[in-house]
Amino acid sequence: MLRQLHSLPGLIAALFVIALSITGAILSLNPVLDRVGAVVPAAGQMSVAELAGKVATHYPGAEQLERTPSGTLIVYYSRDGQMGADRVDPRTGEAIAAYEPSSFTRWVKNLHRSLLLDTPGRAVAGITALAMVVLAISGAMLLATRLGGWRQLLRPVRGTLSQRLHIELGRAAVIGLFLSGLTGSYLSATTFSLAPAGTAAEPDIPMEVNGGPPAPIDTLAALKATDLSDLRELVYPYRDDPTGMYSLGTRQGAGYIDQASGEWLSYQAHDSTHKLYEFIYMLHTGEGLWWLGMLLGLAALTVPVMAITGPIIWWKRQQSKPKLVANSGPNAADSVILVGSEGNTTWGFARNLHDNLVQAGHRVHTAPMNQMASHYRDAKQLFILTATYGDGDAPASATRFLARLQKLSKTPELPVAVLGFGDRQFPHFCGFAKEVDATFAAKGWPLLLPFDTINRQSPQAFTRWGHAVGKAINTELTLAHTPKHPRATILELAERADYGAEVQARTAVLRFRAPESSNQEGLLKGLFGRNGLPSFEAGDLVGILPPDSHVPRFYSLASTSKDSSLEICVRQHPGGICSNFLLALPVGGSINAFIHPNPNFRPAAGKAPIVLIGAGTGIGPLVGFIRHNRAHHPMHLYWGGRCPTSDFLYESELKVFLKDKRLTELNAVFSRVSDGSYVQDKISVDGAELRKLIQRGAQFLVCGGREMAASVMAALNEVIAPLGMDVATLKAQGRYREDVY
Repeated sequence: MLRQLHSLPGLIAALFVIALSITGAILSLNPVLDRVGAVVPAAGQMSVAELAGKVATHYPGAEQLERTPSGTLIVYYSRDGQMGADRVDPRTGEAIAAYEPSSFTRWVKNLHRSLLLDTPGRAVAGITALAMVVLAISGAMLLATRLGGWRQLLRPVRGTLSQRLHIELGRAAVIGLFLSGLTGSYLSATTFSLAPAGTAAEPDIPMEVNGGPPAPIDTLAALKATDLSDLRELVYPYRDDPTGMYSLGTRQGAGYIDQASGEWLSYQAHDSTHKLYEFIYMLHTGEGLWWLGMLLGLAALTVPVMAITGPIIWWKRQQSKPKLVANSGPNAADSVILVGSEGNTTWGFARNLHDNLVQAGHRVHTAPMNQMASHYRDAKQLFILTATYGDGDAPASATRFLARLQKLSKTPELPVAVLGFGDRQFPHFCGFAKEVDATFAAKGWPLLLPFDTINRQSPQAFTRWGHAVGKAINTELTLAHTPKHPRATILELAERADYGAEVQARTAVLRFRAPESSNQEGLLKGLFGRNGLPSFEAGDLVGILPPDSHVPRFYSLASTSKDSSLEICVRQHPGGICSNFLLALPVGGSINAFIHPNPNFRPAAGKAPIVLIGAGTGIGPLVGFIRHNRAHHPMHLYWGGRCPTSDFLYESELKVFLKDKRLTELNAVFSRVSDGSYVQDKISVDGAELRKLIQRGAQFLVCGGREMAASVMAALNEVIAPLGMDVATLKAQGRYREDVY
């Protein structure tokens, strides 16, 4: 519900919000420019009488003095039968420049207030301002939910580029946007008499004036008692009119002053409603608080970017949602399918099961595991299809499932079948699915089928499981689902450097480029960019489809698309289909590949030190980060290989980086030498230095095998224990990130 509350107003009001934010940003410059061009005496240094006396010397025909909220003083006068207006210096009363209101500013103000549509436009502007309030509140609540609570609002955010832009800009501007939207809504409401407009009460017009010769203006007592900083406007009486009066408006109130005696003839103080209105107007426009106007303008400039990234995020979310046909309600279904997925690939298998059951005449309810109901009235069987995230954790759509399951006080007579999805190369293969199955068993749920798994999204294994399901429910099922991957690009191997043969660890650094074929190059350039490569950053993943296989293998990228090549490190694995294919690939050979963004594995912005830790081919993305460290932020590399003469990957390039300061320190260790050691050993030795780096805000990026990563984490936990911290603390702060395999 919260996500819909945030998305719908933004999508509907996007164009209006952009128009109001851009015009608001332009108008926010006015208080700043006024303040820059104004001479503003400090409060208590000058009275209105003193100013008026100085102005009278240079403007004998002065008719009105006005002080803007930013402090600019304007005199309106007549001279030789002509009317004029000048900005004046309060110190001398002399002209600074002619005062000419900007027609462009007036046009922008009308566009901002009413979209140039008069009353209907004012209504639209008010509704748009209210939508901005909803967006600011719901956005802040969504961010707090995503980061784990309001106290975590300043934690680093993860996600795609559009997600990070949207969140970071929103986090920086949320208070300003909320303030602008709230005050704009109020001001719009006053236009339609839905809120008190705070119109200042008019002072009584004196019916009788004693008259008498006018006293010099700088001697009038009421003006001498009024500080210049409180002045709003002073209107002079008609010349040679013995019954004329001065009209004085101040921050506190307004009234009439006898031109002869200089005393108040009448006075009306502003009430609280008027003061509230002026305060809200000041907050909205920044007039009177030029620095606030500047901050509001900067906040407004984030809106066009968020108005673009917001729909992009929404569209991607809509595209990734499962499109289910004939999805019955939870209490009307005879079959229930609950899905746990992180990247939505498991939904494809679930949808295939859903469709086959529907075609066979079943009433099927399919939903995320987090939406598990406490009771399914007509259900005869429950299917759980779930992936595992990270080291045995629940995927995004199942994070609350086990808690919901534990709260069920009564065990239903509902047979359950749990199917796990994963990759056997990971130690915690289908770990979360196993935990779910064990929890069902512990609570006494009957089994429809024994626990089963799908390795690497195997269509054959899924079809086999489908036959078992069909037998269990007496329904003929033929499940067939092949996961869809992003459109692959053909790339050619342009360069390779081979290592490790002497230590039985064949490894290669491979650089791919777009084919030089004119037809393909023209197509790729049109789709991706000038060098024919898709867009990617160091640390992203490339999915490579080996021949005769539908399952991609992923490799971390050591380059960016701006480098004009796609660079990876590959090590040969016994029986590894893709690694053997790549290591046998000759220069000029081609691959089918696609990019999988990995925005969670990036160096943090700022000047804090970066500690890069890896072993073997895990050096790939780390070298990419160093290569693009042109700002020379402190970067310390810890890397482990086998033999310095055989598999010292990137040795010559790393030495160049040390020389030009892109790399601060290189710590390379090797296991197959006389005094061999591993990267975790070097971390333990350098504990004191690492503690200093951590105290300076260092971020850790770890890339390589899982066993190495686990050893590094254990060593680092011992290193930082004296600081009262552990790796879990660093992870919570966004300062420890892994790309392990």
